Amino acid sequence: MFRNKYKWIFSGLVFAILWSSASTATKVALTVAQPLVIAVTRFGVAALTMLVIAHVLLKKPLPKGKEWKQLLIYGLLNITIYLGLYVFAMQQVTASIGALTVAISPVFISFISVFFLKKPLSARIIFAITICLIGIIVVAWPLLGGSSVTVPGLVLLIASMLSYSIGTIYFSSKNWEGMHLFVINGWQTFFGGLLMLPVALLTYHASMNQLTFAFWGGTIWLALPVSIGAVALWLALVKQDVVKAGMWLFISPIFGIIIATVWVHDTVSIYTVAGLILVLTGLALSYTRLNVRAPLK
Repeated sequence: MFRNKYKWIFSGLVFAILWSSASTATKVALTVAQPLVIAVTRFGVAALTMLVIAHVLLKKPLPKGKEWKQLLIYGLLNITIYLGLYVFAMQQVTASIGALTVAISPVFISFISVFFLKKPLSARIIFAITICLIGIIVVAWPLLGGSSVTVPGLVLLIASMLSYSIGTIYFSSKNWEGMHLFVINGWQTFFGGLLMLPVALLTYHASMNQLTFAFWGGTIWLALPVSIGAVALWLALVKQDVVKAGMWLFISPIFGIIIATVWVHDTVSIYTVAGLILVLTGLALSYTRLNVRAPLK
């Protein structure tokens, strides 16, 4: 796919920008709508788009047998729990903190694999995840106690990343029989959103939702450029060179903070810079130990 280094760099930059923009887009939509209204709409649009591409345009076969169960479990972990908790957490943390936390997901995955895949727990991984978490706390520290960052919000954010990590490990441990990415991602997104729908309906309050440009702009951005575009670019990068592709994950928190600063006016302070440096250091320390996989988001 990449005939020269310029296409590689361009694709990597676009991926990093799209991937890191999710927290800001979520914050924008949250100004006018309830978390689960945003989530269910996002997943509905993303799932419909991917399933039409997979089964109508590409003529890919439907899942069969045990694959339906695998997709349901994966959707529960990777959509219902992970992104359900994430969108609630984003009500109580800044977009910058959200972007930093998502960026360290490979470190979480490496740590969780110790318990689920019985991999050895190295001192490097313990040190890396400790530094990354300290980095997030440093960024959040001056804002704690106010309305922009709360302890429950940080707890929800970390819990969401744990679910994402478990979901990624589950995905990696299953045989998908060569199933196309859009089939996997489309159906797991559909099931994840479907499982979330009853709670969304029970907690829905019409007065708390205004279907303005902020709602549709933020939600459609999450559904298409992030859930579909970023994943497609990531897979193309990984296919070309899995090690070099991982480097684009390192710069995503930088773009995340820049986007949050420009679009939703997050404050950049010495704490932000120090926390970012710590997170990047933690990622660099863990890099040689990470098994980079596609971020299905």
